Amino acid sequence: MRFNNWVQILAYFSILSMFMTVSCEEPTPKDLGNEALIPKPVSIQASGSSFAIKKNTSIYVKGDNEDLLKTANYLAEVLRPATGFPLEIANSDTWPASGNIYLSLESSDAELGTEGYQLDITEDLVVLKANAASGIFRGIQTLRQLLPASIEAKAKQSGPWEIASGTIKDYPRFGYRGAMLDVARHFFTVDEVKTFIDYIASYKLNTLHLHLSDDQGWRIEIKSWPKLAEVGGSSEVGGGEGGFFTQEEYKDIIAYAADRFITVIPEIDMPGHTNAILASYPELNCSGKKPEIYTGIEVGFSTLCTSNEKTYEFIDDVIRELAAITPGEYLHIGGDETHATELKDYIPFVNRVQDIVHKHGKLVMGWDEIAQATLKKNTIAQYWDSKENAEKALKQNAKILVSPAKNIYLDMSYDTTSKYGLHWAAYIEIDSSYQWDPEALVEGMTAENILGIESPLWSETVSDMNEAEWLIFPRLPGHAEIGWSPRDNRSWDEYRIRLGRQKARFDVLGINYYPSKQIPWAE
Repeated sequence: MRFNNWVQILAYFSILSMFMTVSCEEPTPKDLGNEALIPKPVSIQASGSSFAIKKNTSIYVKGDNEDLLKTANYLAEVLRPATGFPLEIANSDTWPASGNIYLSLESSDAELGTEGYQLDITEDLVVLKANAASGIFRGIQTLRQLLPASIEAKAKQSGPWEIASGTIKDYPRFGYRGAMLDVARHFFTVDEVKTFIDYIASYKLNTLHLHLSDDQGWRIEIKSWPKLAEVGGSSEVGGGEGGFFTQEEYKDIIAYAADRFITVIPEIDMPGHTNAILASYPELNCSGKKPEIYTGIEVGFSTLCTSNEKTYEFIDDVIRELAAITPGEYLHIGGDETHATELKDYIPFVNRVQDIVHKHGKLVMGWDEIAQATLKKNTIAQYWDSKENAEKALKQNAKILVSPAKNIYLDMSYDTTSKYGLHWAAYIEIDSSYQWDPEALVEGMTAENILGIESPLWSETVSDMNEAEWLIFPRLPGHAEIGWSPRDNRSWDEYRIRLGRQKARFDVLGINYYPSKQIPWAE
């Protein structure tokens, strides 16, 4: 090689020096087993090194599966703002070149099911494999937590974007892992519901239960009964303006959830918790009188007229319209706290409503009180209060959705100083929120009888998502772990450390969490 002058010589050696520096750059040693992942994976094997996402990293997918491509785009959208990298999406039937991420539905591991995944991280590649796109999506949530918390930022951050190397094999303990949002006591907007969906998706939950009706409000447009939204949706606890979802807005929520592999289950509570219905259509009241709009928080005083045929015409229309815009297989019929309905009227009512739901192609879910009736095949009883009712459901071979109020209700206060929440069931600090097990609640109830677990957030004391976050976090991550992680792999002493290390992520996301003194929050 010949040089014509010293400028060329200096330029050459400058470029050579830069090349040697880059080529000799060693990966940062990292311990995958020391990462603060929630929920805790089934198995982790660390290899002591790391993979770095850089500006030339791309996301490759194997094949042209539509859901897989959507999920790849979701991953890119999560990573682009903070990294500032383009993270282009490409197809490849073989493992891509070094420095890239590869998503593949090529796993034949039956143990993974539809939501499990295997994540293989080397210095050269990140390979995420699953049997279904839902498993890829769950694996992406793990990948997010393996990156620095600043990856959650909406503006470009400095990095570096390194991921500890090794292998994670992971799959859920229960098939149903959900959270309920009460939009009836206080109305939550479409955007707030979407924020809630993002929160539950990030901890691998797969179901959103929307409590759409109660004494204080009716929150879904029913075109054949328009006053439900116009009158019943006009207020909320405390006398605010309330609100409701149009059917198009509801379908938008459904689609947003579906993109995150979350199923929406709508609830119309009946025959009690129905003052908003009766204020809209007093002919459904046995007295025929129109009650005042209710803005308090008492329960158990209202009931549909169970002996009136008009009531069942109403229910048939509501279920028909709701079933038509709800892709999931379940509709929730409520059935709790029916103190104003005599049992002799309640039982035939529940039996008949089950028939109506089945007529419109859906399966029934209801609070544990419905076990007093004759449960149809595949009806789910949601255990929240009565062990006796749970036992009645088990005797009818019904599956149980586990939501014990004293352990998992997100609207319960942490202690006597809590600024939000109630405490009729219990004060629920982080330890008692985490240290319980679904299989130890009711005699004779085992994993085979349990559909899964669900964390309800009733909204008597919270009026927007910022206030709700204070009750949701940091309890929800622990509930997610109970539903996902193996029972024998959980320990409170170890979990509280991992939870404390989530602080930076909460801060970047701007989550208004409760800073419990039980948790060693890591700066």
